[in-house]
Amino acid sequence: MFNIQEELKKLPQKSGVYIMKDKELNIIYVGKAINLRNRVRSYFRESNPDVKTRKLASVISEFEYIVTDSELEALVLENNLIKKHRPKYNIRLKDNKTYPYLKVTTNENFPRIYLTRKIYKDKAKYYGPYDSAYAIRETIDVIRSIWPIRQCDKNFPKDIRKSRPCLNHHIGRCLAPCNCLINEEDYGKMVDEILLFLNGKYDNIIARMDKEMAQLAEDMMFEKAAVLRDKISSIKKIRERQKADALNNAEQDVVAFAHGETESLFYVFFIRAGKITGSEHFMADKTEDSTKEEIMTAFIKQFYNDTSFIPKEIITETEINDKELISKYLSGIKNHNVTIKTPQKGEKHHLVELAHKNAQMTLTQFGDKIKREKEKTGDALLEIKETLSISFDISRLEAYDISNTSGVFNVASMVVFENGKPKRSDYRKFKIKTVAGPDDYASMEEVIKRRFTRYLTETQNGGDGGKFNVLPGIVLIDGGKGQVSAALAALEYVGISVPVCGMVKDDNHRTRGLFYNGEEFIMPRASEGFKLITRIQDEVHRFAIEYHRKLRGKEMIKSVLDEIKGIGKLRRQALLKEFGSVEVIKNLTTDELLKANGMNRLSAQAVYDHFHEIQDEAGTGIG
Repeated sequence: MFNIQEELKKLPQKSGVYIMKDKELNIIYVGKAINLRNRVRSYFRESNPDVKTRKLASVISEFEYIVTDSELEALVLENNLIKKHRPKYNIRLKDNKTYPYLKVTTNENFPRIYLTRKIYKDKAKYYGPYDSAYAIRETIDVIRSIWPIRQCDKNFPKDIRKSRPCLNHHIGRCLAPCNCLINEEDYGKMVDEILLFLNGKYDNIIARMDKEMAQLAEDMMFEKAAVLRDKISSIKKIRERQKADALNNAEQDVVAFAHGETESLFYVFFIRAGKITGSEHFMADKTEDSTKEEIMTAFIKQFYNDTSFIPKEIITETEINDKELISKYLSGIKNHNVTIKTPQKGEKHHLVELAHKNAQMTLTQFGDKIKREKEKTGDALLEIKETLSISFDISRLEAYDISNTSGVFNVASMVVFENGKPKRSDYRKFKIKTVAGPDDYASMEEVIKRRFTRYLTETQNGGDGGKFNVLPGIVLIDGGKGQVSAALAALEYVGISVPVCGMVKDDNHRTRGLFYNGEEFIMPRASEGFKLITRIQDEVHRFAIEYHRKLRGKEMIKSVLDEIKGIGKLRRQALLKEFGSVEVIKNLTTDELLKANGMNRLSAQAVYDHFHEIQDEAGTGIG
């Protein structure tokens, strides 16, 4: 029996993280402390004036703690534990957005430029985040209209001279490094100009182009000079347009928020190279009993712990707790100084006020909608619990389905819904490895064994970054008694107890009800719970079918080409790489087939004869 008063006496006077648990031993709060003894004891003082702390203390049955060497280590650990366990009483940032960035692959021999949503430590150049993918594509279109940077994804020098220059080269939109029509040094000079453009150094580019244009005119190369003149004009227009947006040469985020009943809406302005490049809003729940400082602190810690870009300066509407510590932590992630400021006047204060007004307007605009969606989700989960007569938490639902064609290409899908919404980052696909033929029960048993064995492996190793390290409140199976029995047998084999519920369909393949503990339950079709189950069943089926079709399509392409005598793996790959698809290949002449790497006259004739024989047998051959 855990005796709170006795355990309080054992607390060390060291920095660390404390973990509060309820009577079911669920983690309900995670916090950090410079002095664990003083901080944890403060929760259990009867005179504590803080409403949130008193409410939390009333449901704590146990606590544990982890000692760290420094407060900075405690901050990092606190962030990781909140992210992993999502405790009920911690303020939680609900949005899981990824932002678009513009990437210049300066880590390649002949760099490219494209949109990406992930930043890697790969020595490439990243610009952003932008407020929309459209804004990046517009920038890329401008760059490609001025500089003929390559657009293909060929691997140099490996792919040099393996194919002819593409259409982009013929229309003047690429310099064809794939065929050595430009050397790496000259191509690099063009990329340097693009980087100057992206950094707003327009005058440097214009000066260089003016000089080159004058030389071309002197050499009486007027057409080339006219092309440069048009490029200079385009850059000048962009420069003038962006001057109007320029504030200074800053790299900043401006953060403000507005209160709802139980949630807060944060509004962030992104300022890059002195220009407001975009804005975004985020919702955080469980904020009703927290101070402004606590709410802003929770947002800054969670948002910048997960985001792929941290600016040099973060401007906040209200002061945050542990400002110096969090600045030090973020500086360590970014590898140079990050400051956090709360201005009281001046231009930065004006930006904060503007962000706050936007937060209020956005909350007013979306607040009712958010509230309605939240109520619907809560109603749906409550209806499912009442229908099944269960009391445990089902905020995380995992659903599974099997797909095959007469037992060929057996695959399974796993989709995840959290708080009634799909969490696509947790979706998983499985190829069935041990089952031959159309045996859905055995396939389901294999998948459930693999998924929950991975859970044990990842959690026993203490890893936070695994793909399967979270248990669902309930497992949903697309099917009835047989599929549910197979899943329960798999869970018993693994040694994990998770409730399993079947999603039963009628004769028209539409959702009918739920199968749980040996009994079928019918829900009203108009109820939110029934609608949620229908969405989940449709989604897991769609995901399984999509994966099955993909594998089947790949295998069909592979098998058609493998049937041709003299066409092995290397020639098959060369044909597909050169011509793209079997549909194109089967309509080519022998001379055209010879263009693929490694093809000779004999093998080209074999390909041609194979497809024309097939067509003749089908009655569609060429006379």
